[in-house]
Amino acid sequence: MNAAATLVIGATGTTGSRTAAQLVAAGHRVKAASRRATPLPGAQPVRFDWYDPATFADAVSGADRVYLVPPVGDPDPAAVMVPFLRQAREAGVRRAVLLSSSAVPEGGPAVGVVHRALPGLFDQWAVLRPSWFMQNFTGAHLHADSIRGDGVILTAAGSGRVGFVDADDIAAVAVHALTGDRAPDTDLVLTGPETLSHDDVAVILTEVTGRPVLHRHLSHEDMRERLAAMMSPKFVALLAGMDRAIAEGAEDRITDTVERLTGRPPHSFREVARRELTDAR
Repeated sequence: MNAAATLVIGATGTTGSRTAAQLVAAGHRVKAASRRATPLPGAQPVRFDWYDPATFADAVSGADRVYLVPPVGDPDPAAVMVPFLRQAREAGVRRAVLLSSSAVPEGGPAVGVVHRALPGLFDQWAVLRPSWFMQNFTGAHLHADSIRGDGVILTAAGSGRVGFVDADDIAAVAVHALTGDRAPDTDLVLTGPETLSHDDVAVILTEVTGRPVLHRHLSHEDMRERLAAMMSPKFVALLAGMDRAIAEGAEDRITDTVERLTGRPPHSFREVARRELTDAR
């Protein structure tokens, strides 16, 4: 068992919390990093803020691997992440696993710049590129809020299909990439077992919760206008562009990555909806 700790950045978030919990359950030492150093069962809490370099040294102390969740909503995360990664390497971190997106290639916008830099910083690395999270419809997300409030999903994705993936499955792959004898040293596109349109998602949610859910099709311009009140113009353009890409078929794919790395098939959206929304009945 590895004596050094695994630093999990974003340990209170959707994938970070699950990754930390799975690492602890497997007997690994975990430093759970968040802005408030929130305690997590079995993990050592540590304060960490991407925008406060004074928190970096304590976070990486005693860690030899790190799970990286980029700062949310930042269109240029490399500006804060790359300096941290250099400091982490100098402090003894040898393996880094970065959470990116299936919609962002190496060298692409935002976290794609960090993706490109990672192999030059660490000999052992992986970039997880999951498709859109199933938890976007069940947890803390604009879609989930809209579903709970008005029973609607608002997108400019049209009838485009997506290989939505369970955050538990992302975490399972993250644990493998962090703790396996050999790091993947590549990027990994993660999907669920099937592709679904947002209309399909609405049907499944209606069946599982017993509450009617509809997918309302927005134009690209309407989506940009809706997001404009919530985030920077650059990030609005990025997100609205992703919906347009879905409509054009960019996310209509499935991969075998989850099963190949974890030894079990990925969870379906219906399974996740039943698991996380049973109280909605």
